[in-house]
Amino acid sequence: MEKLRKAVNEIAYTQHHAKLSHLQLSLIPVLFFASSLYKAALSLRRALYHSGLLKKHRLPVPVISVGNLTWGGNGKTPMVEFIANYLADSGISPLILTRGYAGGDEAKMLHRHFLGRPVKIGVGAKRAAVAASFFERYGYDDSCSIKLCHGQKVGSHLSSEKIGTVILDDGMQHWSLQRNLEIVMINGLTLWGNCHLIPRGPLREPLSALRRADVVVLHHADLVSEQNLEDTDLMLREVNKSVPVLFTKMDPCYFFHVGNATSRKHIGDLSNTIVLCVTAIGSANAFAKGIEKIGAFYVDRLEFSDHHKFLAKDIEMIKRRLRELEDRFSSKPVVIVTEKDYDRDPYIFKHLDPFEVLALCSELKIIPNRGCTEESFKKLLEEVCT
Repeated sequence: MEKLRKAVNEIAYTQHHAKLSHLQLSLIPVLFFASSLYKAALSLRRALYHSGLLKKHRLPVPVISVGNLTWGGNGKTPMVEFIANYLADSGISPLILTRGYAGGDEAKMLHRHFLGRPVKIGVGAKRAAVAASFFERYGYDDSCSIKLCHGQKVGSHLSSEKIGTVILDDGMQHWSLQRNLEIVMINGLTLWGNCHLIPRGPLREPLSALRRADVVVLHHADLVSEQNLEDTDLMLREVNKSVPVLFTKMDPCYFFHVGNATSRKHIGDLSNTIVLCVTAIGSANAFAKGIEKIGAFYVDRLEFSDHHKFLAKDIEMIKRRLRELEDRFSSKPVVIVTEKDYDRDPYIFKHLDPFEVLALCSELKIIPNRGCTEESFKKLLEEVCT
């Protein structure tokens, strides 16, 4: 199954059939037919919402949706965390609504990051119902305002647990909830692949859906050439002329040992080290490129499909690769995993002993782009939440 997932993913992000294997070419007719069915179902669902036969729920507080057009690896969760931290620092208690997909690795990571912070996390596919249960338990404040004084944080200790704003994680296709701000994340390294709908391609909706966006965020912009950034910016404005386009990147903060999530290891400690990146995320290439920029001597990769749950056989395969690297360089390599992979199963990587296994903690940073800056984005959030 893992090989099939990889084959389908490669098809989705390959522009020319000449680069595909015979197996992948044989899958294209099946995937094309499945994509046609998906397109028909998508059109029917859209028509049902437009006609009012399917109801859209309005929540009593502002709703900020963070979503994307393609599957995985677009920076949705880091952006959700960025917004939640800003709102909490500004005196508003946000509620994050997430599906908890595939074991809920993102939800677990958010719970760990926001421990002790005035941020609530609701998990479940029926997000209107989840929100209602949180409103009933904590109440809501529909008269919130951003409380900033000369740029200083004032909301670290809120006097009220009442919810002031809802952040909808992976919300673009969750049409049953009305929203006040639609943020669309795009992976700058992969964009929209072969431009086909899933499963023939990576698109959840046609590119025309970008017209609904209030903000477009080009993620991993630091790993993309200036020319490609400019071309993508122009392409986006052909679909949505007035939309602000933010550039973002993941800024590495520190490592921690998988056996002790409270430990801290400086980023610079990885310099001149042999590294094996083990990932099961949607943006494995961006993660590995980020490790290379940190200054590792050599970076090898073992990539699994997004949200893959590591098994004993995977651990044995990782150990074999580590022994090969150790023999090749006469130095013990270090395993680097993402926080999402750690939170999916905090114990599985302990079986790689005696090799050191570290999880990388990073945070989203906004790169100034033609007047679209961190300050302008925060001002937009302020307008939505007041």
